[in-house]
Amino acid sequence: MSEERFSSAAPLPARIHRLHELALDLWWSWDKRAREVFRRLNYELWRGTDHNPVRMLQGITAEQLAAAAGDPAFLKAYDQAIFGLDEARTQAHPWWKERASLINGGSIAYFSAEFALHQSLPIYAGGLGVLAGDHCKEAADLGVPLVGIGFMYPQGYFLQRMSNEGWQEERYQRISWTEAPIEAALTPDGKPCITAVPLGDRTVLAAVWRVRLGKVRLFLLDTDLAENAPWDRELSARLYGGDRETRIQQEIILGIGGVRALRALGITPTVWHLNEGHAAFVALQRIREGIERGESFDAALHAVRRSTVFTTHTPVPAGHDAFPFHLVEKHLAGSWGEIGEHRPKFLALGEYDNGSGNGPQFNMTALALRTSAHVNGVSALHGEVTRTMWRSMWPDLPADKIPVHSITNGVHVPTWMAGQLFGLLNQHFGPGWLDQVDDPELWERLLDIPDAEIWSMRNALRTDLFSFVRERMRSRWSDEQVSPSRIVAAGSMLDPDALTLGYARRFAAYKRPELIFHDPDRLARILTAIDRPVQIVFAGKAHPADEPAKHHLQRVFKHALDPKFGGRLAFIDDYDMHLAHYLVHGCDVWLNNPRKPLEASGTSGMKAALNGVPHLSIGDGWWAEGYNGKNGWLIESHANPDDQAATDAADAESLYSLLETEVVPLFYDRDARGLPRRWIQVVREAMRSNVPRFSTRRMVKQYITEMYAPAASASQKG
Repeated sequence: MSEERFSSAAPLPARIHRLHELALDLWWSWDKRAREVFRRLNYELWRGTDHNPVRMLQGITAEQLAAAAGDPAFLKAYDQAIFGLDEARTQAHPWWKERASLINGGSIAYFSAEFALHQSLPIYAGGLGVLAGDHCKEAADLGVPLVGIGFMYPQGYFLQRMSNEGWQEERYQRISWTEAPIEAALTPDGKPCITAVPLGDRTVLAAVWRVRLGKVRLFLLDTDLAENAPWDRELSARLYGGDRETRIQQEIILGIGGVRALRALGITPTVWHLNEGHAAFVALQRIREGIERGESFDAALHAVRRSTVFTTHTPVPAGHDAFPFHLVEKHLAGSWGEIGEHRPKFLALGEYDNGSGNGPQFNMTALALRTSAHVNGVSALHGEVTRTMWRSMWPDLPADKIPVHSITNGVHVPTWMAGQLFGLLNQHFGPGWLDQVDDPELWERLLDIPDAEIWSMRNALRTDLFSFVRERMRSRWSDEQVSPSRIVAAGSMLDPDALTLGYARRFAAYKRPELIFHDPDRLARILTAIDRPVQIVFAGKAHPADEPAKHHLQRVFKHALDPKFGGRLAFIDDYDMHLAHYLVHGCDVWLNNPRKPLEASGTSGMKAALNGVPHLSIGDGWWAEGYNGKNGWLIESHANPDDQAATDAADAESLYSLLETEVVPLFYDRDARGLPRRWIQVVREAMRSNVPRFSTRRMVKQYITEMYAPAASASQKG
């Protein structure tokens, strides 16, 4: 397929004949050497294709390629990138080389409903996908033999545009296969991999696509095949789309179809990792395989449990997928095989009553918990919440023995660190520092970087953010002829020198996006102070079916138009990975105020802290572990948590007070050289204390030693 997609493109000169190969391996997206190749090749085309080298190479001219092949500077960059690509595909980090025996020479299958790798492959909605993508990238950096399994959503997640009145409008745009960094996955005999998934009284076919990430491979299922009925072709069309019937069918395809796809590809994992309950039907297919090998149901279940890792991300009972039993029986009708006589036993594995008043249902998280021996939440606090929430699953165990552990999320440093900061650290830390990114001693060397250089870096990143905002407004104005009100709401009146707060995440009621507007007059005084102005940039999408969240979003948009706030509020639409980079790099403070304890972890604040952006947050999720009194600010109140109105009022008061008495004065208190010395200390401390603890390097190492190794060992013992 790689040859087909470039069949009408200008042919590559022999000297740079591996450019197509480089473009189709998303390793390039987080390696500076590889990105430099495409920037040098044609910077305008690089920007015009939204940093998509596949599209670049389809549009570049033969003359430009010939010029590149004769340019010594380009060839040097090209050779370095190709060397790096080969190394990424064949070598392993020394840490992993010493521990590869922990999984007995096998591999890890990592199932997730979404993966966020790059904006050129928009098959993600938010934090779960970003975490999954970062997990895969870090596994690739370490050389861990991990394969990902997910969906190739032809329409991806929706594009967001705002109406003149501030209502979210969802638009779906079909992904062009030929412009995405994907290839058809091939079976061991060289044929395109297509797997059959029993669904109800029929069989649905799923094609399998492959995405390369250095040493890691990601396989994506796609039901959009001519052999399928029109309604079945739509099953994998959209991420989290459709009703409950669509949702359960998607999850059957992900779990059962994912296992079948791996078998067809000749991949036999040692460890099976379910990233959230969407993939829990993996257990059904694996139990069926065990029974077909002659094992009893209990023996097959025991074998599945030993080798399965389950990560839960949801601290809200309503957020866990649950289906009426009749719906489960309907859509699993063709999936039982020789397990059919044990159907009641399997259905009992998912039975759970969450107290909603609907009685027991088939709960995907309950299924995953009962079929996994290795379970974790995604922060220390979330681990506690999960043990409490699912306490009834282990009625005979004391609270401290409930087998739910915690591994706090992290972020992939090469993906999320700004180029300016990367260059600054190269200069002061020396080559090879990325190999030690989780070593706290490395980050002590931040103390040796002069204040002026840190402040210059932070100013440059804020300038980049506002250049991006202006360019986006110009594009909306010229290409879409949007109204003047939308241009104002998008940030046309923002000041590139003012203290800038960022609030960017999925809009949901529990995240309280409007908390800062609790006292509009007080907020207006903070924002419009003549000598110490403050501004806030909002971004985020509401789920298409979440009407309360859409109303929160619309009201935030309206606030951005309110003259009371002096143009110091902005809402930037269509939040995606590309926009996220500018925001976590360029804001001065990252704001987060969920209703505690409903934030399982949160990673946007980690990405911001990685770039020297201090966190201003409720003590929920990762911030309960990350805050040390010097690296940001804790929004803290002591209202009755059962009284939401009182809690909101107290938290808003704490937020306003922190802004007025600490955050704003610290930012604007400058010395004779114009340097905010105390602010720079907080910036430095945000990086020093958080980066080694909240990187995926630490996270994946922890998964390997605490989850994958025990699962592999138990699996081997049989």
